[in-house]
Amino acid sequence: MGREEQIEEREVLDSIFPDEITDISETEYRISITLDIEDDEDEAPVIVLTVRYPDDYPDKAPLLELSAPPNGAPHEYLNVADDKEQLLQDLEATVEENIGMAMVFTLVSALKEAAEQLVIERRGAAAKVHEEALLAAEREENKKLHGTPVNRETFLQWREGFLKEMEEASIREEEERVAELKKARIKEPAKFTGRQLWERGLAAAGQEEVEEDGMPIEDVQKLKVGDN
Repeated sequence: MGREEQIEEREVLDSIFPDEITDISETEYRISITLDIEDDEDEAPVIVLTVRYPDDYPDKAPLLELSAPPNGAPHEYLNVADDKEQLLQDLEATVEENIGMAMVFTLVSALKEAAEQLVIERRGAAAKVHEEALLAAEREENKKLHGTPVNRETFLQWREGFLKEMEEASIREEEERVAELKKARIKEPAKFTGRQLWERGLAAAGQEEVEEDGMPIEDVQKLKVGDN
């Protein structure tokens, strides 16, 4: 009875999926399932469902395997190798509900729906992340335009930072000034005697003559007279 039901189901499937079904043996075949996903950039993903009948199918569940088509283009939101375990688990309830009946067409429909829903959820999650990133960038831009609201706390923080910045700037300026003085080797102006001034042409006209020790000649003469 099982084998007769298998042959009958296989004939029905051939009429439903004439271009998608490929026989591997009398009890095993593959069905290519193209997902209905609106996508302007990527090709619609395809899942290959391999079905193998045990001897007592449909009283026993069929053996199922999922794979990607050879040389199939990868899809951004579906990877059959990574997702097949989850998709097969999603089919377990459908299998249990249809034990004793031909179930492959029902399994194909359930698999297609589950895979499409997975892609939709992932695409929505990616769009949400992108939207949140745009909103975060917009908030940062608004902060730059409007500044930070001023209150006592923010003012005190600003004042502390401003005073510290001014102190550091003053220290830097002093260090730079000292460094420039050292570099130029600036010293106190030298004191010259009268003779040194005269030799350098620095003595003003009518200025008193000065001895080498810096004392006016007139005062020196008075000292000499007093000694006598």
